[in-house]
Amino acid sequence: MYFEHPSFAQPENEDVKVWRYIDFTKLVSMLDTRSLYFTRSDKFGDPFEGSYPRTNFLSRHLTPKDLSEQERDIYHKLAPDFSRIAREHRKYAGVNCWHMNEHESAAMWKLYLKSNEGVSIQSTYSKLRKCFVGDGKVYVGIIKYIDYKTGYIKDVANLFAPLMHKRISFAHECEVRAVVYRAPNPLPGPGGGVLDLSVETMRHGVQVKVDLDVLVERIYVAPDAPEWFRDLVKSAVSQYGHKFEVIDSSLSERPIF
Repeated sequence: MYFEHPSFAQPENEDVKVWRYIDFTKLVSMLDTRSLYFTRSDKFGDPFEGSYPRTNFLSRHLTPKDLSEQERDIYHKLAPDFSRIAREHRKYAGVNCWHMNEHESAAMWKLYLKSNEGVSIQSTYSKLRKCFVGDGKVYVGIIKYIDYKTGYIKDVANLFAPLMHKRISFAHECEVRAVVYRAPNPLPGPGGGVLDLSVETMRHGVQVKVDLDVLVERIYVAPDAPEWFRDLVKSAVSQYGHKFEVIDSSLSERPIF
């Protein structure tokens, strides 16, 4: 279920629309498993995923002023090995991405679909937060876009913080990100409390159960998709016992001269 966390910024309007652009096989998987797939954060194509800006890297010998005494002790212990820890921790975070926008995005259709045989799941930010079921913690927030040459991530002691920042060149994505964390068991003995970073808790990602009737408002069929494909999407939705509205993308409309 959803949990709040200070590293996850919230939008001003919680009812803003969010979109997930996927191909048909991923739609069927979502319907069949009643879940969203969270990809391991180090498996994305962006090599900067989960990393810190250059300014953070260069200032690690300085102790941040806003840390508590306990946090300062932890920071001093971790600082010498912080790059490795930050890099390794990415494999314990699963990420599910959405696009925040009141309208469809032609750019997102082209970016995430290789053909016109795909769909966009349309929900709202509020419904995304409410849809998760079970006891596992799910965090949801909006990505902050910064210049990784001159910018700085303030919450240096929190390994969630770099997961919620991306380079300014990705700002067009207007990303809403849901994150799960699957930490390994701590090492036994005197080093108790230190995670065993040699252990993998997820191979490529993890399925997280959701209430699809809470999540999905409607399903948009890709621009210029053939009529048979729209019918196939409607059939799949019906076969899995849902009544989501399936409609054509507004980008399929033709101009009036």
